[in-house]
Amino acid sequence: MSNTYTVVNPATEQAVVEVEMADLAATDAAIERAAEAFPGWRDVAPGEKARLLRRFAQLVDEHVEELAELEVRNSGHTWGNATWEAGNVRDVLNYYSAAPERLTGHQIPVAGGIDVTFHEPLGVVGIIVPWNFPMPIAGWGFAPALAAGNTVVLKPAELTPLTAIRLGELGLEAGLPEGVFTVIPGKGSVVGERFVTHPAVRKVCFTGSTQVGKKIMAGCADQVKRVTLELGGKSANIVFADADLAKAAASAPSAVFDNAGQDCCARSRILVERSAYDEFVSLLEPAVRGIKVLDPSDRTSEMGPLISAGQQATVKGFVDEVDVAFAGSAPEGAGYWFAPTVVLADDPQQRIWREEVFGPVVAVMPFDDEAQAVQLANDTEFGLSGSIFTRDVGRALRVSRAVESGALSVNSHSSVRYWTPFGGFKQSGIGRELGPDAPHSFTDVKNVFISND
Repeated sequence: MSNTYTVVNPATEQAVVEVEMADLAATDAAIERAAEAFPGWRDVAPGEKARLLRRFAQLVDEHVEELAELEVRNSGHTWGNATWEAGNVRDVLNYYSAAPERLTGHQIPVAGGIDVTFHEPLGVVGIIVPWNFPMPIAGWGFAPALAAGNTVVLKPAELTPLTAIRLGELGLEAGLPEGVFTVIPGKGSVVGERFVTHPAVRKVCFTGSTQVGKKIMAGCADQVKRVTLELGGKSANIVFADADLAKAAASAPSAVFDNAGQDCCARSRILVERSAYDEFVSLLEPAVRGIKVLDPSDRTSEMGPLISAGQQATVKGFVDEVDVAFAGSAPEGAGYWFAPTVVLADDPQQRIWREEVFGPVVAVMPFDDEAQAVQLANDTEFGLSGSIFTRDVGRALRVSRAVESGALSVNSHSSVRYWTPFGGFKQSGIGRELGPDAPHSFTDVKNVFISND
């Protein structure tokens, strides 16, 4: 460890703790320990792997409040969000604890013998976690990877390392052997880059910006190294005139302002059928103004601060280019605050309509018919998530199939369920996380033919 990083509470701008950051030598040492631990972990009996993962989940459950308090202070998440996030890690571990005993291959009918397939773990997996959802995204990577028999080295974001460090400690306390699950804070240019270049790392999982994801994918190509990438988004919330407009307007703020808009699934483009546009906007305004933007240490807070001064400046830069229709409120003084903001857009070429703001800003635009709604929704390089509000089941099916996005909800804004697959189309990523098949993405299929002779 060569230097330290000062973790700052984004609601107060006060220092929380100094965290040691790994240099290249420490990163190599962690990867090499994981490589040495791999054969032993791979060969642990499935039932014992399952027991250890269940024990890990139990310890997370016993420390949900502690983990939530760390996330509130480190990331500015509201108490409600932070407790859900810690609980999600527990639930994901429990879900994938069943995988070691169910990761089965096939017996394939052949002439002259028998043919069977096996799902063999890859080896060391490097997981790079973003700052917007430090706990759940870490769990989405390490739980299925461990269940499939891999060892994991996890790099949390520089800004938000605290819950990942604690999860690493809980994994050891649960009985995971040394080197099986290692958390190593550090810079992306050091630790993350080494995951890409070190030959012992057989797969890299990255969640973050599309720009960085492209560099990781290009770097991994040199070793034909596997990647899972969950990248940017500019998701559409499509509201048809036949929808329950009150429900659609009341739920729209949480779909984009949750976590202060720092969410790749945020429905930051609202498309409203023209005949319902004025009514929808009139219903949206009180819902936006009613959001409680408070210090997240106040357990009634519904939205906290942005993660940093830099992110605050980025969001302000987008908003300064346009006319604001209306906005909510935010605290004054210390903290990286930004009020939930609504823009009425009329040009699909506007930067605020096309680029990921990653802040509490939503643009609303009218459309004339179903075809135009689909065209506007798809007119983006991204394709991660989205919502469709309509009472017409046929329309819901048509539009769901036509929108180029990996995760869609009808009359709902849910993007993530740990028991269903999650990932993006186009430049929103490659591969899928979560769901019953996630452990397979951390394995290679081996085919074995056994002759009768």
